[in-house]
Amino acid sequence: METQIKIAVIGLGYVGLPLARLFATKYPVVGFDINKSRVEEINSGNDSTLEIETETLKKALIKFNPTSPDPKREKSIGLYCTSNLDDIKNCNFYVVTVPTPVDRSNRPDLTPLIKASQTIGKVISNGDIVVYESTVYPGATEDDCIPVVEINSGLKYNIDFFAGYSPERINPGDKQHTVEKIKKVTSGSTPEAAKIIDSIYRSVIEAGTHLAPSIKVAEAAKVIENSQRDINIAFVNELAKIFNLMKIDTNAVLEAAGTKWNFINFKPGLVGGHCIGVDPFYLAQKAQEFGYHPEIILAGRRLNDSMGKYIVSEVVKLMIKKGTQVKGAKVLMLGITFKENCPDIRNTKALDIYNELLEYETVVDVYDPWADPVEVKHEYNIKTLVTYPEKNGYDVIILVVAHNEFLNINLKDHKERGCIIYDVKGLFRLEEVDGRL
Repeated sequence: METQIKIAVIGLGYVGLPLARLFATKYPVVGFDINKSRVEEINSGNDSTLEIETETLKKALIKFNPTSPDPKREKSIGLYCTSNLDDIKNCNFYVVTVPTPVDRSNRPDLTPLIKASQTIGKVISNGDIVVYESTVYPGATEDDCIPVVEINSGLKYNIDFFAGYSPERINPGDKQHTVEKIKKVTSGSTPEAAKIIDSIYRSVIEAGTHLAPSIKVAEAAKVIENSQRDINIAFVNELAKIFNLMKIDTNAVLEAAGTKWNFINFKPGLVGGHCIGVDPFYLAQKAQEFGYHPEIILAGRRLNDSMGKYIVSEVVKLMIKKGTQVKGAKVLMLGITFKENCPDIRNTKALDIYNELLEYETVVDVYDPWADPVEVKHEYNIKTLVTYPEKNGYDVIILVVAHNEFLNINLKDHKERGCIIYDVKGLFRLEEVDGRL
């Protein structure tokens, strides 16, 4: 079956496009997204997420041939992106890579996943396979998604069509650990389907695959990966709060402790993004449905979500000590993305700092060389600066995100003008700033 595979990737964001491009090195691939402007952007050879270089993307793209006598078995290898549902009807291996966010109450929101499943149900045929990559709680694929596919297709699960789960492991902005270089967990709804799914992924993943014994095991493996990181970061964030009270440099403590061979190195800071700041809520929700209230998972989430408010409180303390009036103070935030050297602003906790500063009635400017000003304005109604303001007389500068570009900032010049500098990410030496996490 592998030589007859034609793949459709549903969702062309940070996860879907790199995967579709990789599959397109060996298979005919149709990338589908309901965002027409995103599809047009990709087909022009551009990727605003900066995950795929223009030259690489253009090399992968091909023209779609709808007049092929048997497009389901079309041999042309490459990637075609579309927002036309008819273009994926002749595929036989569907991969879903849509977002799985939480709502305002931090409850899992499966809306994008359910809509994608409805889409699959309209095009899937006998013998086809659908694989989900979106992060979910154990059981979501078979309990929440597959019934939607059945209803919309009229087909029977594990009789007429089959399913699998292979959790995404994309790290936005990471040019070293790209999709093909990260070991891939795979699973299938039957032993036969699992072998096919694993074989297809293994054919393009250089790092190899791990075939999990069930879909639920694969789902659980994914959700604990980021929950573990969340808890570890929460621990060092708590340490930072403790050591700040004791007037001890947290980064120096972590550097000293890191000399032990089995010490796990994590840094304090904001925990946002689409994975670490979201996934633990999926596991917690499912645990509560089974009558168990997760203590450590939710405690870690609460602590990490409190860091924006804590950082601003530390900045305000510095302002009071230095005699800087808080109300009306001019503050420059450096960074709005959720992590360094990446344009991704999804679920950025830099927003917590911004909103908390507004509560103190300060005047806040934001500069981020990586973030798209149009996207930031659309998502958060924040107008960002286009260029770095060299001499705007700021009372406070907060280094929120550790972009490489910020290493070139002349902190001494700002400090000589009485500006308070707070370093959230430990980007500079302690003696160069007025305070840091």
